[in-house]
Amino acid sequence: MDLTLRFRAYPDDPTVSEAWRHIDIHRQIRNHAVRDYYHAEWNDRPSAYDQHSKLTDWKREWPTFAEVSAHAAQQTVSQIHRDLTVLKEHRQNGRKVGRLKWQGAGDFRSVTYQSEGYDVDHNTGRDGYATLHLSKIGDMPIRTHRNLPETDEIKRVALKKETTGEWFATFVIEADEPEKPDPKEIDRNDCVGVDLGILSYIHTSDDCSVEPLALSDEYDRYAREQRSLDRKEHGSANWEKQRRAVATARRHIKRKVIDFQHKLTSWLVTEYEVVCVEDLDVKPMLETSQSAKNKQDAAWSQFLSLLEYKADLHGTHIVSVDPRNTTKECNRCGVKTDKPLWVREHSCPACGHEEDRDLNAAKNILDRGLEQIGAGCSESTPVQTALPAFTRVRVDAKRVVEAGSPAA
Repeated sequence: MDLTLRFRAYPDDPTVSEAWRHIDIHRQIRNHAVRDYYHAEWNDRPSAYDQHSKLTDWKREWPTFAEVSAHAAQQTVSQIHRDLTVLKEHRQNGRKVGRLKWQGAGDFRSVTYQSEGYDVDHNTGRDGYATLHLSKIGDMPIRTHRNLPETDEIKRVALKKETTGEWFATFVIEADEPEKPDPKEIDRNDCVGVDLGILSYIHTSDDCSVEPLALSDEYDRYAREQRSLDRKEHGSANWEKQRRAVATARRHIKRKVIDFQHKLTSWLVTEYEVVCVEDLDVKPMLETSQSAKNKQDAAWSQFLSLLEYKADLHGTHIVSVDPRNTTKECNRCGVKTDKPLWVREHSCPACGHEEDRDLNAAKNILDRGLEQIGAGCSESTPVQTALPAFTRVRVDAKRVVEAGSPAA
């Protein structure tokens, strides 16, 4: 599997100027390739290989294209076709997608090298730093806050300039994917169900609740910086300085969220052998919910993607289950009870079972996940209920006992 490592780069001013010039040339190559693709007949569109072959002719016609690395230019063209594949998949899934868009100056912010055109020098004489050489761009120091692989172990290198003005070098290497244990041999105690929420970021079937990040101060700062930007003359030196302040405030929020999610997902995949989560379709939830802002701040899609990525690295099973009625169903007898969001306690009118609603949902998620893969399926002693366990009843929320408040 591919493992991505990201390092902060510190190019000097001449290298920054040259790198930014190369990135802009790659933007022009990308736009020309997109135009060439869409100008062809729909049933005779060029492949990535076809456009790689055309690069030589394009360089003769536009000599500027020859000033950048040929390997990087091929990667720019290849990225177009990877993007087209993603659009095709979205279209097949019923989503409305358009064409690839033309990118203006400043919209394209990275350059990628694959297999050739780069070199890493670890012997710089400075602890914690190495030197990255990119063909036709130059050398730049990078801070090695983690182990940096040798050049021959690197599959791909990308150099990117963030909107804040910072430069980052990203390395893609091949990592061994550990073998996942046989689900039938996994003990139920090594499995966990995870309910995603807002009042609690996650609530596990082991009754562990993780509170969400407090980002109110960060959002207040971001709003102040944005208001200050609105008062500046667009394009002026003060506007550019304030634009970077806005980008820095936004970056601080993004980094705080991603750091929180990295630590949380790492804990889950190292603590358990099976993690069961809801298969959420977040997009319609954001479009129809009155609490869309809170759900967007939770970044559930990003959390689930990170969880799957970390699971592959540590050999952990991730099981996605149908989220329907996980909150309504009683974990003991299966009776469905409607509950509004402000009711934070599950109280079953059939069997009398009472516990936190998120804990009840997490247990249901765990049971569904283990049933899917056949892990930890030890028989539990049936409970005595007021109604038969097979009875499926929808009970109005008025019959649910409110045992707490939304802040609990």
